[in-house]
Amino acid sequence: MSHPLSGVFAPVVTPFKADLGVDAELFVQHCRWLLGQGAGLAIFGTNSEANSLSLAERRQLLTLLVEEGIDPARMLPGTGCCAIDDTVALTRHAVEAGCAGVLMLPPFYYKGVSDDGLYRYYAEVIERVGSPRLKLYLYHIPAFTGVPITLGLIDRLVRDFPDTVVGIKDSSGDWDNLSAMLAAFPGFAIFPASESLLSRARPLGAAGCISATANVNPAGIGRLCAAWDQPGAAQLQEQADAVRKTFQKYPMIAALKFATAHYSGNPAWSTVRPPLGALGAQQQGELLAELERIGFAMPGLAH
Repeated sequence: MSHPLSGVFAPVVTPFKADLGVDAELFVQHCRWLLGQGAGLAIFGTNSEANSLSLAERRQLLTLLVEEGIDPARMLPGTGCCAIDDTVALTRHAVEAGCAGVLMLPPFYYKGVSDDGLYRYYAEVIERVGSPRLKLYLYHIPAFTGVPITLGLIDRLVRDFPDTVVGIKDSSGDWDNLSAMLAAFPGFAIFPASESLLSRARPLGAAGCISATANVNPAGIGRLCAAWDQPGAAQLQEQADAVRKTFQKYPMIAALKFATAHYSGNPAWSTVRPPLGALGAQQQGELLAELERIGFAMPGLAH
């Protein structure tokens, strides 16, 4: 097995206008800032509010990024939907755009489905897309989907599609599960969803991380990911943990967007799509006070 991607990827937060339409210009600007800070772009992930975006919006935004000269080789768009046809449409579009890979949720409405059923879903998508350029990264986030991706399913998919199924994002937060994946699938691109696991996961072969807080701390997480085995790594881990723990105290998407609004000087960033809600005034004050206490900054963000 081989994979093209490693390092830190941000599930890019999606900016909305007052009427809840996507602010495409601001989206491009934020993607440029993240790339400039050393992060890749896992657009249309959980923290992107991807499942509050239409298929047309996702296709239009990806096309726009490419048209604006942003390298698709640094993009890992989320394409997993409940309906096979929707997943195929988004995946095919990403492949045709030249993206390095796609991050694919399992179909998440029906619960208690078998590994056989999930295998058939992924196999059907792969066969319908029908491209040797497709690099598929599974997305294990059972707390949201209720549909776990087991080691047995990974093994079967890798065996049957070794040049296509090349990695996974593990958002379980379960160290035992992550370490079992790393032991069972050497050479597979395994990305934990939290930088707090990097010091333990990188020595075991983790490819990097795909983290919500890479939206606000891309350079800090990138330094940790690259220098995990160097002097000073413990301090880098401590600094990254301090940022992560601060944001985790609040609804993550709303907190990320509020911080981006504050440090960019653009209040429009605070808007989220229903059913999500923005942080209240008390939460905003508490979050800013905590960020100031740990010396947090987002250099170069101002738009």
